[in-house]
Amino acid sequence: QVQVVESGGGSVQAGGSLRLSCAASGSLVSINDMGWYRQAPGKQRELVATITSGGSTNYADSVKDRFTISRDSAKNTAYLQMNSLKPEDTAVYYCNAHIYPRQYTTFMSYWGQGTQVTVSS
Repeated sequence: QVQVVESGGGSVQAGGSLRLSCAASGSLVSINDMGWYRQAPGKQRELVATITSGGSTNYADSVKDRFTISRDSAKNTAYLQMNSLKPEDTAVYYCNAHIYPRQYTTFMSYWGQGTQVTVSS
């Protein structure tokens, strides 16, 4: 069974930094795209950043030049380095990974349980 687990959330003051990690584990063959999404109270889940298996990245305009997504394919792990955090970055951050599980014949989308990020002014 495949699992995706986030870690690294917490509380920081505005201007601070946090690094989130997303680790995929279990019986998997390969991982394609990985991404970070967030959902603030009363709002819809939105894309933060994505990274392909080849390393190409995509960012929401609101986080460009502040956040950096990266991945370590050998560890099946993606990271989100968040700098210059703002109160409006407060949300639950979710990791999504497109994974080819051993027991299936196609890539499937897996979500982590989410990690809370709180930025105070």
